[in-house]
Amino acid sequence: MTRKNQRLTLVLLGLGAIVAAALLALSGLKDQAAFFYAPSDVAGRVPPADQAVRLGGMVERGSIRRAADGVTIDFVVTDGKATTPVRFAGIAPDLFREGSGVVAEGHFRPDASFVATNLLAKHDEKYMPPQMAGKMHETKTLEAN
Repeated sequence: MTRKNQRLTLVLLGLGAIVAAALLALSGLKDQAAFFYAPSDVAGRVPPADQAVRLGGMVERGSIRRAADGVTIDFVVTDGKATTPVRFAGIAPDLFREGSGVVAEGHFRPDASFVATNLLAKHDEKYMPPQMAGKMHETKTLEAN
């Protein structure tokens, strides 16, 4: 085997190893990847029921209904163009409320409703933790001795 053939063989083996590593990485991420949809994106065509997705938008005012079991919440997510009913069983984040942003992780049902397994409440850029709200505006004076 000549030196030229040896180099060509090494280059081909290196490229094969890179392709194999990329395919392994993609197959590992396939189960973790979740598509993001807004309610207007799914109006008319619902993603497959077994596909993990994220649904984002605003919680419609007056739509939150809590079930008697204390953990199931039904609400509606809107993006201003369309709405999607959502059901979540679990403890909702403290920032979850009507009129606020939410990202729900879960899957769609065939009837275009959404079953959430996790809720992520979003806040605006003015959000401040309650512990810090009063301390930000405290002013202290220095007294000369």
